[in-house]
Amino acid sequence: MSYRVEKDTLGEVKVPNEKWWGAQTQRSLDNFKIGSEKMPKEIVEAFTILKEATAAANLRLDNLEEEKSLKIQSVCQELREEGTYEHFPLVVWQTGSGTQSNMNMNEVVAFRGNEQLEKEGSNARIHPNDDVNRSQSSNDTFPTAMHIAALKEVEDRLLPATQRLRKTFEQKAASFENVIKIGRTHLQDATPLTLGQEMSGWVHMLKRSEEMIAQSKTQLMHLAIGGTAVGTGINAHPKFGDYTAEEISKITGKKFYSSENKFHALTSHDELVYAHGAIKGLAADLMKIANDVRWLASGPRSGIGEISIPANEPGSSIMPGKVNPTQSEALTMVVSQVFGNDATIGFAASQGNFELNVFKPVIIYNFLQSVRLLSDAMDSFNDKCAIGIEVNEEVIEKHVKNSLMLVTALNPYIGYEKAAEIAKTAFKDNSTLKETAVKLGYLTEQEFDEYINLEKMVRPTE
Repeated sequence: MSYRVEKDTLGEVKVPNEKWWGAQTQRSLDNFKIGSEKMPKEIVEAFTILKEATAAANLRLDNLEEEKSLKIQSVCQELREEGTYEHFPLVVWQTGSGTQSNMNMNEVVAFRGNEQLEKEGSNARIHPNDDVNRSQSSNDTFPTAMHIAALKEVEDRLLPATQRLRKTFEQKAASFENVIKIGRTHLQDATPLTLGQEMSGWVHMLKRSEEMIAQSKTQLMHLAIGGTAVGTGINAHPKFGDYTAEEISKITGKKFYSSENKFHALTSHDELVYAHGAIKGLAADLMKIANDVRWLASGPRSGIGEISIPANEPGSSIMPGKVNPTQSEALTMVVSQVFGNDATIGFAASQGNFELNVFKPVIIYNFLQSVRLLSDAMDSFNDKCAIGIEVNEEVIEKHVKNSLMLVTALNPYIGYEKAAEIAKTAFKDNSTLKETAVKLGYLTEQEFDEYINLEKMVRPTE
């Protein structure tokens, strides 16, 4: 491998010739050989948006030569369009402010820009600190990139996946609206409802999660840019933050604002904690839905078996013909990871000391992982499981007929204690509720048939 020599304030560093980064990126690679978790590509993309916007803002403020500004902007666009991620090799486990990732972007943009300027015959040269990083500090650029990436992923990936799953369950709920089944509370038989009503609860869970996540994402619109080192905005024009936020909004098509208090924006990540809390709420609902699906599909002969799910692959390496609820299992494992991520994010966000939080990379790594995993898992669960859910009416009818909790409908007519006696006696004697009620002399057959009306039980207010 051939190398070139790059310089920074600490001296000379050898960098592979084919790489676009500079000395500070190489030092980070050499100094932080920790794990395999790379800085997410969403952060790289967010940084290209940010650096394009800052170059445009500096140009508007007559703070950067036009040729340099336009070249920085075009290189940032090229990086996004080409997806040139091999030049951004740094791991998450680096400086807690994300300084090395900021400089990685500055160095790559400067190198690529200078390469093009030289080919174009220009004498202009772009400096990673003086030009690409002009009016900025890692302390305000990295949290800005965090919010850009988080908002984009929530809006463009997570919410659409949630909506797709919700629409599937809306269709299923409508299809099964008149399928009367036994309800269950405490894992015990309860009064009946329809399968459509049961699924409508899942629909509303997803709907409310969408609403809560949509509300929380508005907190991510506020950016730290313009605060520079400690929040005072040293070395930046007073309008720089506002102009940069305007340019970011133009590039992304999403509304962003420069935070009204940069001291908060640099040292606190409560907005990401809040947004991830809403995401955790979605995860909690998905755990419940996935568990309900696998319980209701359990069996096929020795479980509940009220619904069937698609057989996507053989379920056992030793038991022929076995089908397992693998999509539920994958989704619930993802939820477990999201719960762990939430704990990490909450703790890391609590570690702001004085003017800066220095747990930024791990916060955004876990946030973006939660969004990516939940989005992918919901789409997989939707396409490979939810769409294929079918009802086993024979099993459902059997469970309804055998349930002792239909006796609840008798409470208004014979009272709780007599109704309880009927249920307990029927269970003890292995007889039906009707047989027992007549035998005990509490009801006639005609009265029992009149009072135990399944349609009225599932829709008592109609």
